[in-house]
Amino acid sequence: MTEQDLDGLRAWTHVIYALHAISVFAGLTSAMFVVTAFVTGWPSIIAVLLNYLKRSQAAGTPLESHFRWQIRTFWWALLWGGIALVLIATVLGIVFAVPLLLLVGAWVTYRIARGWLALLRGREMPV
Repeated sequence: MTEQDLDGLRAWTHVIYALHAISVFAGLTSAMFVVTAFVTGWPSIIAVLLNYLKRSQAAGTPLESHFRWQIRTFWWALLWGGIALVLIATVLGIVFAVPLLLLVGAWVTYRIARGWLALLRGREMPV
């Protein structure tokens, strides 16, 4: 891969982090929880689709870890958000669901911020 190709892929990675950040911001500034805005908002859905479309180009580059980081963040948030929804369906589960949604929202916010800052510094994400 040429340096120009890597720069283009790096720009796509920034776009993907920005799309995820838009969903996080929507969750912070609206009545939605961050996690629900993150997994159901169109910016994050577009971002995860871009992750899968561009992942093969990132293979073997320092950006591969960012793509893995973003994809895992989305799917883990979806899993824990789904668990919270199941808990909400039970009257007693609401007591656990709301803190869970807040915790997962904070975790998503942290992962997007940490990943984007690492990308800006030219660092890979841990496995």
